[in-house]
Amino acid sequence: KAAEAGKHILVEKPLEINLARIDRMAAAATAAGVMLGCVFQQRYAKGILAAKAAVDAGRLGQLVLADAAVKWHRTQAYYDDSWHGQWALDGGGALMNQAIHTIDLLQWLAGPVVNVFGRTATMAHGEMETEDTASAVLAYANGAMGVIQGATSAWPGDAARLELHGTQGTIILEEGQIVTWKLADAAPDEEARMLNLEQSTGSGAGDPKAIGTELHRRQIGDMVEAIRHQRPPAVDAAEARKSVEIIRAIYHSASTGQAIDLPLADDSRPVHTGNSKETSA
Repeated sequence: KAAEAGKHILVEKPLEINLARIDRMAAAATAAGVMLGCVFQQRYAKGILAAKAAVDAGRLGQLVLADAAVKWHRTQAYYDDSWHGQWALDGGGALMNQAIHTIDLLQWLAGPVVNVFGRTATMAHGEMETEDTASAVLAYANGAMGVIQGATSAWPGDAARLELHGTQGTIILEEGQIVTWKLADAAPDEEARMLNLEQSTGSGAGDPKAIGTELHRRQIGDMVEAIRHQRPPAVDAAEARKSVEIIRAIYHSASTGQAIDLPLADDSRPVHTGNSKETSA
């Protein structure tokens, strides 16, 4: 309805919890001639942008490993008193709600994922419908391998971590801040500059209210400029879809015990990642 009314739209992540609905949203925005963006504000961290530039320039050599770990903590009350962890409203658990930001960064930096094998469980949150603990092994289109770990069961919660390892370099980030910058072609003072590029703007590792707003401000600014100059926003529907597809593939793998290829051939089957099966996909 917003698109039909001619309104540009910026949606909090995930754009939707269902790939078919994402596609319908994108089609509606295109038909109405409006912008559709999705909030993945961590792409605007200076450390992430520096890592993206280094990877795209080939400075890490051949990428061999690319990993994401979001080992956070949420209380039982977080799930008891709201829609969190419900299939109908949250679309999943630790992966779809918390780890999705880091999964988005992982695929943006390392490239398309072509195969996943995942396991999920509910370990610390009673009758929560979906998963609070997940792990997956990835294969990338460029030949690299990787691992995703996502949890809200890990007390007290650690900083979200991204690791990129190549034949000519390693970059590691925590909450968007560079903590390791080792490149074979680095200038003498480059590592020191990168380590001090920007401090983390806030972590939701143990408390969702601790997440900062500076990166949101930057993304909203990009959306305004996209509207002003009639260009796509940096995180449009096509970009926002990618992390959801990876997570859905992990859910299908965990439900079937089989490795799953991407792009997904069929996302219509309900999945089962925690205590309850998804009612419909």
